[in-house]
Formats: sequence, structure tokens, C-alpha cells
Amino acid sequence: MRSESNAPSVVHISHNYHVTGGSDNYYFELERLLNNHGHQVIPFCAKSSHNRPSPFEEYFPDTIDSQNASVFDAAKFVYSREAKQKLGRLLDDKPVDIAHLHIYYGKLTSSILGELKKRNIPIVQTLHEYKIMCPVYTCISNGKICEACQGKEFWHCTLKRCNRGSLIRSFASTIESYTSKWLGATEHVDHFIGVSEFLTKKMLQIGIPENKIRTIHNFVDCSRFEPATEPGRYILYFGRLKRVKGIYTLLDAIEQLPSVNCIIAGSGPEDGPLRESIVSRGLSNVELVGFKSGKALHELIRGSMCTVLPSEWYENCPMSILESFALGRPVIGTKIGGIPELIIDSEDGILIDVANADDLSAAIDKIATTPGHAVQMGSAGRTKVMHNFSADKHYAKIHDVYSKVLS
Repeated sequence: MRSESNAPSVVHISHNYHVTGGSDNYYFELERLLNNHGHQVIPFCAKSSHNRPSPFEEYFPDTIDSQNASVFDAAKFVYSREAKQKLGRLLDDKPVDIAHLHIYYGKLTSSILGELKKRNIPIVQTLHEYKIMCPVYTCISNGKICEACQGKEFWHCTLKRCNRGSLIRSFASTIESYTSKWLGATEHVDHFIGVSEFLTKKMLQIGIPENKIRTIHNFVDCSRFEPATEPGRYILYFGRLKRVKGIYTLLDAIEQLPSVNCIIAGSGPEDGPLRESIVSRGLSNVELVGFKSGKALHELIRGSMCTVLPSEWYENCPMSILESFALGRPVIGTKIGGIPELIIDSEDGILIDVANADDLSAAIDKIATTPGHAVQMGSAGRTKVMHNFSADKHYAKIHDVYSKVLS
């Protein structure tokens, strides 16, 4: 079924139909972009009370409670018969030309792949993380970088208890990864999109054919972002509150700078422990403000001197960096994953060593003591995203991929 503009119709698949992080934000931005170019975009996501309204929500399958999972839930984590059946119903009612997948495992599972293939629907997947090579998605095991599984030896996950140190959770992740591979998580996907050159190279290393993957960085529509032009008042971290994001290294750094205010915006598993750490350290210059999005988040970014991303895992193409640049703010980021692909040191931000509080503290101090230079770097970041990460350029690349798999 083609739209009047001859743009292919798309079933747009992800685990969430609400925003909890950068990949969800990208999902909605891409949905908007495709709609603007005449595509009919049909979402297929897991059911949740947090979801945005959708005329297709009746097709969304129930999901599991991963925090209090039962044995039945563990089975659904590996294979969701309901997701398969509901996607089948959706495709019977709303035939499409192409499927574009994002993060679908865990909630929807690889059970959906067969429904797409039996209808000969080409499958494109944007890879936001490392799931097809690592059962816990992050290449992190017990707080350290790990690439032991390499997309096939998933038993390492159980042996090393990679999923929250739990043998049961790690075994479930291991079984899910083997099942997912058997169901075609790599074989059935016609083309992968890596959101960073770093991620694409990792995928090539585990055997994804070079003609089956392309790097397309995320994008921002700068017309929707009003940049700040005056010096800011604090440094800002926004994103998931997870240890691998380097949030405790940030506390170590800011502890050395009592005159610099720091705001942390976000939610996640480290919310409680992070608050306790701030209190126990007596960090009166650090404020947690909870999850923010939309205009409230934009105002926080505009009011900052810079934003900080002190990640200690293989970040790919963080939307937080692109959005900060679009709002005229420089970014301090670690030299890991795809972050150095986005930040030019001393031009639009500062690159620092991973898990190095002294390095981070020095970078923050440099921003705080040279406000004029910080504004210049933010302006340079804005110029860069307008030229290199625009919506128009992004759509042209996505369109090329769609044309390839439909030809």
C-alpha cells in the first residue's frame, strides 16, 4: 500500500510509545519526519499506561513487569506469542511496504520477525545499542567493558552474571539471545542502520556483512530549537540515571568545585542511591530535578553553561549532545564509543578521559571560568548540527536505505 505521494508505508516498531531515553526520542522524531515526507507511519509498540495516544493502540500487546517478573513473564521475555499475533492482526488490517525496527527485544521479542517475513515485508533496523552482540545490550559486565559474547557465545552472560549480578536474570538474557538469533534477529533483517561509526564497526567485527549495514547518525530539527546566546548559570546532566552514564564520576568531579552549581535531570535505577550519595557528601551545589522533557528540558539546557555526558559505556549517537548543540550549549563528553564523532575538542565542547573525575573537574572549571568561550563553543555546535545533522539530510539517507531494500 503506497501513499498518494508514492512514499512507502511503514510499520514503525519499538518497545516504547513514550519517552524514557534518547532512542525513544529519536523514534518519535523519525515518525514526525516520515509523516512530513508523505509516508503513512503505523506504530507498533508494547502497551503501557505511559504511552502517548495512538489510533493503533488496540494492536499493542501487553508487556511484562521486568522488575517483578514471574516464571510466565520470563517466558514472554524470550518469546511473546501475543506480540506475534497482534502484529499479524495489524498487518492484516493495515498492509505496509516496509518495517522499520528500533529496540524491540524484551517487550515485543523476536517472535515478530516471522510475521514480517512471511508477508515478504522488507525489514530495516536502526541499532541504538549492542543487543545482537551482547545479551545485556551495553557491552558492560559487572561495571567493566566486556565483549566476550561477540554475537554468538552468549553463555558468557550467565557465567559472568552480567544482568544486575543475578544468575536467574543473566540466564534469561542468555536464553533470549540464543532464541533471538535462532529466530533471525540478524538473518531476517534486510538492512541495519548503525547510529555511529563506532557501532557499525563493532557489527562488522561480529560478522554483519558490509553491504547490509550503513551508518546514519541521529538528527535534530534546528528550526524547533531556539539557541541560547548568553552565558549560563550551572552545568547540566540530563538522561537516564544509570551507573554506566558516569553519574558518580560527575559527583566526584563536582565535589572538587563547591562554587559551581550542577543540575541533574532524569530518572532511572540509580535515582535513590544517587540522592543518598548527594546527601552523604553534603553536596549543596547539586540538585536533582527528576525527569524533564519538551519545553521544560529545553529551558534547563538553555540556562546551563554546558551539558555533561561522562559516560563509561559505548555510547553511540546521544541525542543529548545533538540537542545541546541545537540549543547553543557546548558539551563535555568522554572519549568512548561514538561521542568523539560528535564533539570536536575545544571547538564545540571538551573531550575527557573515561571515569576520570579530575579530568572532568578541570573541564567543568574551564567552562565556568571562560563563559564567553563557552558561548562561542555552543554557537559552533549549533552551526555543526544545522549543516551535518539536519532533518533533510537525515531523511535523504533513510530514503536511500528504504529504496535499497524495496528494489
